[in-house]
Amino acid sequence: MPDARPNDRTRLDKWLWAARFYKTRSLAADEIDRGRIDVNGQPAKPAREVHVGDRLGLRQGAITRVVEVLGLSQVRGPAPVAQALYRETPESIAAREAAAAQRRMGVEPADSLREGRPTKRDRRQLVDWNRWSASLDDGG
Repeated sequence: MPDARPNDRTRLDKWLWAARFYKTRSLAADEIDRGRIDVNGQPAKPAREVHVGDRLGLRQGAITRVVEVLGLSQVRGPAPVAQALYRETPESIAAREAAAAQRRMGVEPADSLREGRPTKRDRRQLVDWNRWSASLDDGG
């Protein structure tokens, strides 16, 4: 079980790594520097200390997760130990599941756009089409 004494000090980037949100500590620090992590609603720095009871907001891609810190750890352990360090809020779980359902239900409209610069394959088809259409017009 993770150590949750109030005297312990754990850096935010180290805690995110120990809780297995990021594969390396440097990735966690980069995400914090980009402003994708907030502590109790305020932007944070990698060296900020995390305390039991803090609420962290994590943006990972299009998903925003809100978790409550239940324990502190200085080391990265097995997944069950890492999952005991935090609890995701019910609102966050509901929003994440709704976003997943929406992704399953519909297609992204931007995927169907065919405008813009043609690809190499498109250019080859245009050249091929022009060659065949020109020969039909000339022969008739």
